Amino acid sequence: MRTEGSITVESVGLTFPPKRAGDEAVAALKDVTLECKPGEFVALIGPSGCGKSSLLNMVAGLLAPTSGDIRVDGDAVSGVHPKIGYMFQTDTLLPWLTVLANVGLPLEARGEKVDRQRCLDLLGRVGLQRFADHHPAELSGGMRQRVQIARALAQDPEILLMDEPFGSLDAQTKILMQDQFLELWERTGRTVMFVTHDLQEALRMADRVVLLSNRPGTVKTVFDVDLPRPRRVDELAQNAAYQTLFATVWRDLRDEITVASEWTGGESNG
Repeated sequence: MRTEGSITVESVGLTFPPKRAGDEAVAALKDVTLECKPGEFVALIGPSGCGKSSLLNMVAGLLAPTSGDIRVDGDAVSGVHPKIGYMFQTDTLLPWLTVLANVGLPLEARGEKVDRQRCLDLLGRVGLQRFADHHPAELSGGMRQRVQIARALAQDPEILLMDEPFGSLDAQTKILMQDQFLELWERTGRTVMFVTHDLQEALRMADRVVLLSNRPGTVKTVFDVDLPRPRRVDELAQNAAYQTLFATVWRDLRDEITVASEWTGGESNG
């Protein structure tokens, strides 16, 4: 059992100042309190614009909360945290670097010596070692996402933050990527905080699902996902407990989406 990799979010709020004179400040998050235990996989869901990605950015130290407290292993987060790896929803690979160089880039940026063999081993974990000398343009979307997973793990983080990492993939590739990542997660035991708009993905991957309300986002409900692993897609479709949990979470999520839609006039807020 790992003892490192805990996240504590206590009474956190986030308000964005007006962009222009005459505009109002935007309250994105209000009084958010939640905890991730070491080695736990927690998924954040909620309507568009409820502050899921902003919360992830605050845990990473990329954004400072307006109020409240965020701690990693009991220490207050102040600036980019060295124990945290981040996998963004967009492809952030540098096209002029090889796959191997992209994996080692975060270490190089921190002034650390890049262990070439370790980076190769990580590419092997995601099934891409033979593509080490290729460039991102030569890879499929799913393969580039696997490179980004290897790059995040190259930092040897205690905590991995993931912001809709599979959202741009087609349905079949998405399932395969979920399977591959879950295998890696079970082997490494990293703490994961995962943002998704896909309820099926959240219930398939997470130990707990945290539902944020419409803006300003706050924790509405926390659902324990007490389903055995590994969670195969074909087996979940026939699992009565999964179906019941999906229906329960969806009712709460649907209510928040409906309120958010009415508040924005039906427009998406990202």
